[in-house]
Amino acid sequence: MRELQNLMARVLDVSAVLLGASLASEIRFDDVAPRGVNEAFVLLAAAFALVIFPAFELYQSWRGRSKVLLASQVSLAWLVVQGCALLAMYSTMHHVDAVSRLWFAYWTALAGGLLITWRVAAHGVLAHVRRAGHNLHQVAIAGSASQCDEIVRRIGKEPSSGFRASAMLNTVPNGTPINGNGAAVCNTVEAFAQFIREHDVHELWLALSLAEERTVARLVTEFRNDLVNIRFIPDVRSLALFETSSVIELLGVPAINLVASPLPASAQFKKALFDRLFASAAILTLLPLLIAIAIAVKLSSRGPVLFKQRRKGADGRVFTIYKFRSMRVHTEAAGTVSQATRDDPRVTKLGAFLRRTSLDELPQFFNVLRGDMSVVGPRPHALEHDDLYRGVVAGYIHRYRIKPGITGWAQVNGFRGETDRLEKMELRVAHDLYYLGHWSFWLDMRIIAATIVRGFFNPNAY
Repeated sequence: MRELQNLMARVLDVSAVLLGASLASEIRFDDVAPRGVNEAFVLLAAAFALVIFPAFELYQSWRGRSKVLLASQVSLAWLVVQGCALLAMYSTMHHVDAVSRLWFAYWTALAGGLLITWRVAAHGVLAHVRRAGHNLHQVAIAGSASQCDEIVRRIGKEPSSGFRASAMLNTVPNGTPINGNGAAVCNTVEAFAQFIREHDVHELWLALSLAEERTVARLVTEFRNDLVNIRFIPDVRSLALFETSSVIELLGVPAINLVASPLPASAQFKKALFDRLFASAAILTLLPLLIAIAIAVKLSSRGPVLFKQRRKGADGRVFTIYKFRSMRVHTEAAGTVSQATRDDPRVTKLGAFLRRTSLDELPQFFNVLRGDMSVVGPRPHALEHDDLYRGVVAGYIHRYRIKPGITGWAQVNGFRGETDRLEKMELRVAHDLYYLGHWSFWLDMRIIAATIVRGFFNPNAY
């Protein structure tokens, strides 16, 4: 059954790619069939989709997982497919100039919409079926009262996930009693095991702390000869830096990130791939503007076009950041960096406009291409400011668990510009840590959209 579902999903994906191309041709050329080079482009993209989509886990079960994350995964996978197809067209056929840009844009948008729509529709049907009490996975939970109640609360918030708690084992029977919410509550492993076997429960979740190793071992041993899926959900809330601790593989064994980058290697790869594609497109699109600003900066005052400064990147690695120079050439005392203030006499008239509109940040797309920065991430600060704040702002250094960004969650929420009070930096860091703990491709898209809509003109940029 699972193989049949995967085959149907692949057929629907290819159909969405072909249908999107046909609709784009109808809109652009009044012809439902792509011709010539366009037809070869479509077939190439369909082939890439069959190869690349599995790498983005699009054909795995998404029971209990975020559908917003699924939509973002589909969007990112489709953009990667289009990028690969575009590169293949250029490198092998040298016909990319014959492809209509407007048709390509229509096709990308329509096919992407179809790829997401059919999945949302399928999950909508499954959600309706599960809310009606069908296609359910009965779950037994072992843990303390607070741990069991928290998982039951999460299951209740997501009835469409198809999980139902049917039994609970209170591993602290002398503590707070478990509410249960209709599930059987057991106080001994024997009674718990008997219930699971008698009611044919196939899911056992161990919501236990790392100190309860003996209980984990006993339950695993108890069901070693039963067809029960045992899943360990360790309670690391008192230890983990971020709310959600990712699981990675080290030397072939799973490991939980307690104090580390919350982005797994696969997410970092996808983010880096998107960064390169976005930065390349931005530079090509904005090249005339970049040249015009460079000339204006050169003519406006004495000094170089670009301002260069050493900043910290991912894992504390130092790199050189690029900006259009917005101040007059000046010198500062060794070991000090003075932030720009309102009506700062060092800022040129052109520089004030560039800073107010954030156009001075555009050269950082070259930093993104070099791999020093990301499009979205915590903003990097001068090394002197890092030394100052890391000792007085809790969690400050953890901003550098990932690459710094041109824009970020703190910036689109108004925390940019001068940090003349410690509270401003604390709020900025709090937003940066929230971003790290809740990263998704969809959140990056929200930040980019917010930067475009309201990020160019900001009262705190001076």
